[in-house]
Amino acid sequence: MAYEVLARKWRPQQFADVVGQEHVTKTLTNAIESGRVAHAYIFVGSRGIGKTTSARILAKALNCEKGPTPTPCDVCDSCKEVMAGNSLDVIEIDGASNNGVDQVRELRDNVRYAPARAAHKIYIIDEVHMLSTAAFNALLKTLEEPPPHVKFIFATTDVHKVLPTILSRCQRFDLRRISVQDIVGRLRSGCEEEGVSISEDALLAIARGAEGGLRDAESALDQIISFRGKEIGEDDVLSVFGLVSRHVLEDLTLAILKSDVPRIIGIVAEMDRAGKDLPRIVMELMENFRNLLVVLYAGQDVAALELPEAQLRFYQEHASGTEAGRVLRVIDALVETDGRMRYALSKKTLLETGLIRCSRAAETVTLNELLKQVAELKKNFKSGEALGAIAEAPGPDYAAEPQKKKPAADEVEQLLKCWHDIVDHMSKADPLSRHIVDHISKADPLSRRYFLDTAPLRTDATHLVVGFDPEFSEEQERFENPRSKLALSRAVEKRVGRMLSVSFEPLPADRKPLPADPIVSDSSADSTEELTGLQKWYATPVVKTVVEAFNGEISDIRE
Repeated sequence: MAYEVLARKWRPQQFADVVGQEHVTKTLTNAIESGRVAHAYIFVGSRGIGKTTSARILAKALNCEKGPTPTPCDVCDSCKEVMAGNSLDVIEIDGASNNGVDQVRELRDNVRYAPARAAHKIYIIDEVHMLSTAAFNALLKTLEEPPPHVKFIFATTDVHKVLPTILSRCQRFDLRRISVQDIVGRLRSGCEEEGVSISEDALLAIARGAEGGLRDAESALDQIISFRGKEIGEDDVLSVFGLVSRHVLEDLTLAILKSDVPRIIGIVAEMDRAGKDLPRIVMELMENFRNLLVVLYAGQDVAALELPEAQLRFYQEHASGTEAGRVLRVIDALVETDGRMRYALSKKTLLETGLIRCSRAAETVTLNELLKQVAELKKNFKSGEALGAIAEAPGPDYAAEPQKKKPAADEVEQLLKCWHDIVDHMSKADPLSRHIVDHISKADPLSRRYFLDTAPLRTDATHLVVGFDPEFSEEQERFENPRSKLALSRAVEKRVGRMLSVSFEPLPADRKPLPADPIVSDSSADSTEELTGLQKWYATPVVKTVVEAFNGEISDIRE
């Protein structure tokens, strides 16, 4: 007896045997039981998910000698002929090779003849989207009002190519891609029938490679059995199809989340040496991060994943250690990498750089995290816990930096002299003056000219008092602008090597301000009223604490 491949040997013969399409089989069963069978159906979906199989079972159920029945007997002549594919009353047509108007006209002429022996004459047209427009138009009238004994069943993988006038005359069923769990369960039961010993990881690898198509999974298993015999492990599946093990994908996912670039480069190198399908790895990583995102948002309600328990446990363990915004950025980077992979000459190099971008996206603090930190600071500010919250905020590890010494008493005079030097340089408008003024003006452009008319009054180990021309007493808030003070402190630090806090007060009557720099001109077009609004926010205690803690500035205000 000739060998029969598993995809044909295991083909379902009853509606109850169809895997993963309960919404279709239940509807057809109820239609048959209630006598509400339509004259035309169209089954839509990707390859290998049961479109033609469902059509044959429906034809068998309608023409069974005990029927119409949702459970055909499979022993009568009509059932046997349908299963063997030689029934005179169930005509299967390949739409790809019979797509002309002449073939459809012939079909239209034959539908008026009564069935040879069964109750119905049933036409099953596979890949119906391949029919030409003229062929579709020739079929319209017959499809809308066929003889009572005729049923049409169409199947297609590209429903958007079918004319709307055809779709409107059919009952449409969209078949789903079969879940990994359902594919693994069907392969497991089939292997038990065949006496094949196969590991769970091997079954999972086959199901992953099938991408929702049960027929593809059965064909792959058939090939593996031919290669390895009846003892199959995960390595056998991976070596034949160039897939990557689940554990390697999980390691790569963790390396991205932890920004472990050396580990990423090492895993990619190992996969390249093993001849793995690198573009497919990008797709599987996208699926991994999608699953992680579902767990982050769904919590314990993860029925949408339809994953084996071992895989689900991995996502649940590591979801709490990341943030949804970071995962979304990683997915965006993977989508961009996938779009470039098909045109890349060196897929390994592109994959490495793409995954490194993913790792950088995974470690970048999101706006939501910063806003959360600010909310915590605002909440705890009155209770004096703000500084503790800042210490826990994400950012550079300042604790690892060497602590700077506070100036000793004998250094105070030196600091004062350095400050005199700074102001002197500013008055002469030499390169150092220009650098300091530019540094301050970036933070607060309108403060540029005020800082040229200043003089040091006194200093100690941590604090510097700066005097300004009494002429500007009404403009003191300009000096007290936190941005200006921070910019000046940084400029002083670059000169003397230490960060000093700064305060301002008018110069005494016996002290004259230094002459203004004739080179500096105020060309800023910024609105003083707008800057005053920013000053109000900088003066807010919580905002001031956050700005100083993160060494930043306000770029946008949302109320």
